[in-house]
Amino acid sequence: MKALILAAGKGTRISHLTQRCPKPMLPIQGRPLLEHAVHWLAAFGIHEIGMNLHYMPEVITNHFGDGRAYGVSITYAYEPELLGTAGAAKNLAHFLNEPFVVLYGDVFTNFDLSRLIAFHQKQQTGAAGADSAGAVLSLALYHVPNPAECGLVELDQAGRVVRFVEKPPVDAIFTDLANAGIFVCEPTIFDYIPVDTAFDFGRDLLPRLLDAGLPVFGIETAAHEYVIDIGTPAGYARAQREEIAYAPEPLTAQRRMPA
Repeated sequence: MKALILAAGKGTRISHLTQRCPKPMLPIQGRPLLEHAVHWLAAFGIHEIGMNLHYMPEVITNHFGDGRAYGVSITYAYEPELLGTAGAAKNLAHFLNEPFVVLYGDVFTNFDLSRLIAFHQKQQTGAAGADSAGAVLSLALYHVPNPAECGLVELDQAGRVVRFVEKPPVDAIFTDLANAGIFVCEPTIFDYIPVDTAFDFGRDLLPRLLDAGLPVFGIETAAHEYVIDIGTPAGYARAQREEIAYAPEPLTAQRRMPA
C-alpha cells in the first residue's frame, strides 16, 4: 500500500510560525511534523509515499531528498496553484495506482493505522453484503470540542457513512464526530475528481461519493489515541506535550529501505 501526505499548506492560522517554514515542517518535540508522519507510515509497513508541495517546497525536498535516509521512497508533485486535498491526490493518480492512505499534513497522531486498513479491507471482501460494492473510501473519525470547524460524520450501525457536512453552521451541528484527516482510498475515487481543478475531500469529494451511492465507511479512534491539528496555536502547543508512540514501533532515521 502507498500513501499521500498532503504537504502543500502554508498555515495561515499560525502564520507567525510559518513565515520561514512550511506548516508540515514545524518542529514537534525536536523533529519536523513531516518526519513524524513518515515514521508513522513506515511503522505500519508503508514505504512508498507521495507528497504534494506548494509553499516553500525546497525546505521539504532538501530535508528528505528521495526519502532513503528515512527508510522510504518519496515521490513529489509541485503545485503552482493549490489543487485542494482531493485535487492533490488526482494529480498523483499515476503514482497512487493501488489502494492508498491519505494523511493531512497538519495532523499529528498515534492512531493505529492498521485498524483502519483492516476495516477497509474487510469491506472490500464482502463484509457489507455479497451483492454490495466494497468501500471506495474509509476514514478515521474522532470526537472534537469544536464541531463547527470540522467535517462532521454520521454513521449507521455497520459503520457506513450516511451523512457528511463540512463545517456546518452552529444551528446545523448534529454530532461531534469529525473527519480526522486520515483515509484509506481506492483508486476508483479518481473517477469523481476533476483534472487540474481545486477539489477537496471534505467540501467536494465525500458529498459527491455519497450522492452517487458509493460505499464510504468510518471508524472512531480509540480513547487512548490522539489526533491533533497542529494548524492552530492550541493544537501546536498540545502536540509538544503528547507522548510520541507509533505502532508497532517507530523507525530511526538512517534505517535503509527493505530490499
